[in-house]
Amino acid sequence: HQGLQALVRDLNGLHRGLPALHARDAEPEGFLWTDANDAAGCTFGWLRFDGAGGPPVAVLCNFQSAPREHHLTGLPCPGAWRELLNTDSRLYGGSGLGNLGRVTAKAEPAFGQPASARLLLPPLATLMLVPEQWPAPERDEPRDA
Repeated sequence: HQGLQALVRDLNGLHRGLPALHARDAEPEGFLWTDANDAAGCTFGWLRFDGAGGPPVAVLCNFQSAPREHHLTGLPCPGAWRELLNTDSRLYGGSGLGNLGRVTAKAEPAFGQPASARLLLPPLATLMLVPEQWPAPERDEPRDA
């Protein structure tokens, strides 16, 4: 029970701390499927956005009892992506498979996104990733009247 309690605690913290996970729940612009067509592999992937220019959150799920090695996912930008959550962590009672806390996306388009990464998707698990660097939102320059 301690593993499940730790997971719920961490999920609640992520939900509170990451506007992309809740800010636009009722708006289509807050959600984008990246991979919803892998019926044979039993995986899903999507992105969440806060609408204020903050970093997106990539969510990847594996519903099979076998890990998916070298799983390809599309991401909105190249660079390092931090693994915020891995439900297969030993902390939660899982096997401990993962990506050592980070994946690197390359500027190679996939699933409608400008970048992609290959990663280990643990069995019966969900991963949440966030870019380590995210560009600040563009701001309109003041104009002279």
